[in-house]
Amino acid sequence: MPKSLPYHPFLIESLRKKPELAAAYITATLEEEAPEPELLKRALSDLAEALGQSKMSPEQYELHLKTLDELLSQQGSDAIYNLGTWLNALGLKLTVAVSTDTEDNNVNAEIPAQLTV
Repeated sequence: MPKSLPYHPFLIESLRKKPELAAAYITATLEEEAPEPELLKRALSDLAEALGQSKMSPEQYELHLKTLDELLSQQGSDAIYNLGTWLNALGLKLTVAVSTDTEDNNVNAEIPAQLTV
């Protein structure tokens, strides 16, 4: 019987090796139609583990993780801007793109296709 690899170490290593996969991972999390309450926090923690440890000192990494709870408890535009800053420290950026749903695309046809914060 073949042995399987534990999922979490495989996920972290995959996200570390391919930043494009890390971006797709958080995008898919944000696009969940009925997300579980802890889903976003878990995905952001995974990103921090995969990308933060190699970009930050151990102290900076721990502080970055501690700010996640504070960040997720914020409301309004501060939360959005702070999430963008938090992701930027990991080498990612927060981007808004046009929905692929044709009904949504027709409403805002003249708005640029992508906006980056």
